[in-house]
Amino acid sequence: MPDALQIILPVLTLLVGFAVAFPLGIRYRKNVAEKEIASAEEEARRIVNEAIKASESKKREALLEAKDEIHKNRQEAERELKDRRAELQKQERRLQQKEENYDKKLENLERKEEQLTDKHKAADEAREEISLIKRGQIEMLEKLSGFSTEEAKVYLIKNVESEVTHEMAMKIKDIEERCKDDADQKAREIISLAIQKVASDHVTEATVSVVHLPNDEMKGRIIGREGRNIRTLETLTGVDLIIDDTPEAITLSSFDPVRRETARLSLEKLIVDGRIHPARIEEVVEKSKKEIESIIRSEGERATFETGVHGIHPEVIKLLGRMKYRTSYGQNVLQHSIEVSLLSGLMASELGIDPMLAKRAGLLHDLGKAIDHEVEGSHVAIGVDLARKYKENNEVLHAIQAHHGDVEPKTIIASLVQAADAISAARPGARRENLENYIKRLEKLEELACSFDGVDKSFAIQAGREIRIMVKPEAVNDDRMILLARELAKKIEADLEYPGQIKVHLIREIRHIEYAK
Repeated sequence: MPDALQIILPVLTLLVGFAVAFPLGIRYRKNVAEKEIASAEEEARRIVNEAIKASESKKREALLEAKDEIHKNRQEAERELKDRRAELQKQERRLQQKEENYDKKLENLERKEEQLTDKHKAADEAREEISLIKRGQIEMLEKLSGFSTEEAKVYLIKNVESEVTHEMAMKIKDIEERCKDDADQKAREIISLAIQKVASDHVTEATVSVVHLPNDEMKGRIIGREGRNIRTLETLTGVDLIIDDTPEAITLSSFDPVRRETARLSLEKLIVDGRIHPARIEEVVEKSKKEIESIIRSEGERATFETGVHGIHPEVIKLLGRMKYRTSYGQNVLQHSIEVSLLSGLMASELGIDPMLAKRAGLLHDLGKAIDHEVEGSHVAIGVDLARKYKENNEVLHAIQAHHGDVEPKTIIASLVQAADAISAARPGARRENLENYIKRLEKLEELACSFDGVDKSFAIQAGREIRIMVKPEAVNDDRMILLARELAKKIEADLEYPGQIKVHLIREIRHIEYAK
């Protein structure tokens, strides 16, 4: 029990103390709060008063600044107004001066117009007087000359035409000679330089091949029993085998050089092998065809390598290789194309033109000859179609089309290819022509020359490279000679096909014969 009282008494003491102290604390905090509120209200009144004073001060300052600004603006406006008035006065004075000047000019124009009217009247009177005098003089001239006005005009026109024709012919001759001298000199330099840099061997090729035999007994083995071996070989290759009395030799004849080369290779392999029978012949011919295809591809690649022309379609390279076995007047077409390419490139370099484009056009100019035995049409048209098919440059297409004059050359590249083609074909020994075609060409050249009026005789000389023409002196005068030679040259270019160039040589001769008795 005593222990419980000891615990309870302190607790009660604390409760009584808390009850007494709590009201006292509340009253103290209330007094403190009231003092703080009063102090805050006094501070607030002080701040408000200061703010009111500051705003009134700023208001007065703003009014003063506004008044000053208004005063300045008013002064500027008055000054600007004064300047505008002065400018307007100047413009008014200027306008008045212009009006006065216009009035003076108008008076001058009216005065000049009156003077011009008087002059026109005087001119009309003078013109009438001149017309009367002119009519009188014309009548007098007609009486003196015995010609009417129209007859005199016809007479004068005829005389003038004769003089103009003479002067025109002499002028044409002078200009042609001067231009020709300059052009010939430059062309000789370019062409001679190009020819010096391109050296090619020329070997005339024929349409027959000769295969040499080790002995004449081999002929019988090639013919075979009842001719079965030779028939098999001719059937598989499409080539005619000519076996005659020529010792130790067999001749192969065919218009297609690829077939002829295939037959030659096959026959040589059979002779070396010694086994000659239809089955073996068929096997060897097949191998020879594959070997020829490989040679064709390598020859096309060799042509592009020698000329430095790259980016050509693989099929075009094969067509170039086929030209190794194609000849034109005995000249190898592939070698001719390589030479034309190199010549075109060299001349293009001398003229400052793209040499690679010129080489490309020169290499492909005879592309159509690779398949002209298989496709109808000229080799020019076939070559253009092939080049277009394999996406060649338009300038290359035009050069192919123009290299034989089928169309007029429109680019320098086309003209260079045409010139290079003529140079390559005209080299000594480069081409040959059979006698019959040669004679026909010369006869046609002479007939064409004799078809012109005033031509008496014509003679083709220098192997058809010159035509010498005798004209009738009474029908063709000296002036007409120049024009006639030009017309003949143009006609030959248009109607004939020929290698190189033809010199047109006109001769006019007058002879008077008298006998002393």
